Amino acid sequence: MDGSIANLLWDTAEQRAQCPAIVERGASTSYKALGQRSGAIASHLVALGIRPNDRVAIFLERGAEAAAAFFGVVAAGGIAVIVNESLRPRQIEHILHHADARALLSSADLLARQPRAPESDARVVLSQEIEPANGFVPVGRVGGDVAHIIYTSGSTGQPKGVTLSHANLWAGARAVTTYLGITAEDRLASLLPFSFDYGFNQLLCSVGMGAVLIVERSPVPQQIAATLRTLDATVLAAVPPLWLQLLGTTTFRESLPRLRVMTNSGGRLPTEAVRALRQAHPQARLFLMYGLTEAFRSTYLPPAEADRCPDSIGQAIPGAEILVVRDDLTPCAPGEVGELVHRGPTVALGYWNDPDATAKVFRPHPYPTPGIPDAERVVFSGDLVRREKNGWLYYVARRDRMIKTLGYRVSPDEVAEALYASGEVLEGIVGSEPDSERGERIVAYVVLAQSGSLERLEAFCRAELPRYMQPARIEVRAELPRTSSGKHDLRAARGS
Repeated sequence: MDGSIANLLWDTAEQRAQCPAIVERGASTSYKALGQRSGAIASHLVALGIRPNDRVAIFLERGAEAAAAFFGVVAAGGIAVIVNESLRPRQIEHILHHADARALLSSADLLARQPRAPESDARVVLSQEIEPANGFVPVGRVGGDVAHIIYTSGSTGQPKGVTLSHANLWAGARAVTTYLGITAEDRLASLLPFSFDYGFNQLLCSVGMGAVLIVERSPVPQQIAATLRTLDATVLAAVPPLWLQLLGTTTFRESLPRLRVMTNSGGRLPTEAVRALRQAHPQARLFLMYGLTEAFRSTYLPPAEADRCPDSIGQAIPGAEILVVRDDLTPCAPGEVGELVHRGPTVALGYWNDPDATAKVFRPHPYPTPGIPDAERVVFSGDLVRREKNGWLYYVARRDRMIKTLGYRVSPDEVAEALYASGEVLEGIVGSEPDSERGERIVAYVVLAQSGSLERLEAFCRAELPRYMQPARIEVRAELPRTSSGKHDLRAARGS
């Protein structure tokens, strides 16, 4: 069954033909209709000359048509490249050129909103011009064939194309549906872009189990909360900035009786926010997770531990192994900080058309089994973590984001945690800038809570943090910039 990931939809469309697959803007698309639409797209692409391993970029609004486009591309044997709908021509052109896309599948409406037409050699295919077709059978693929290229949000430089196989996608969907316990009765809220691995996996999990995907595109927290209640969402996934916005609304804090699972990834959720979520929706199991696009998902904290260990990223997902290693590749002792290394079936194939970057991150297993040829590659995440004696993992910081100040190495996430603990901050992000005396000085960018005070926040930091961890400057903003995947964008916040 681990052939083309397109079979995930084809199988479900056969078994749950009349069941709703995607609900958006008051309309519902059945699994039968979604499968037929995907088949029509695949048939159209093959007729245009798309062949196995050709890259096809998908630039469509998140929803049923974008979902059908993905499955249509892979059913045709192509490699799907989902382009975030918020990007502008320059970023779109970079992706199209870097992926050497043969076609760009989009809509006249979305392209008309661009300030200019993106320039590339890719053939533009308008989705509204694709006519119905019946009976398309997915092109045969094996698990190791490339299915998908995910371009990172590029908050630390030009985005890289993480290359995923069909087997990678199958493994990721299986792992998440297993530990979250997703069933056909669930209704998953889709708030995150399909171009983001976290949001994209929601689509795969929903389709794989025959569940309903509720697509909400509004950026307004009150509207999101209203949709969750009206459409009886049972599973809700978000990144920390979105959770913080939702917690800031009365509507979200009110009862959502059908909500049974909440998940966080894409950054550490402040302890105070964890407690607030548990208090607001005690009937829902909260999964605190850690992942990286190069391996999709690495760890999760079982909900039973959320109250005792709200700052932990938990344990390895099913089927994966997490190593914590020193610079010399020897294993770290309990409590010692080292680099997280991910091993397992979700490890991507590498970076598209970038052998140098691939060699730095996708490396040989540091502890190969004796007598077996070394063919396995693992992901060196670049993230610093520690594993305590009880086995739980704790995130420390990005290796390249540790702040060296006054002779100390400071985790910006630890400083941010203190800012949130003050009760004065709705959102915050911590970085640094050069300082001739300190080496680096800590700078915080914050959105104050409704009744928050900068003076009280500064006093809290002086009282609760040692001098070397205190921000040298706290800048108050009306809002914080975000990457296309919804995470806080530090480079944009500091204007670099």
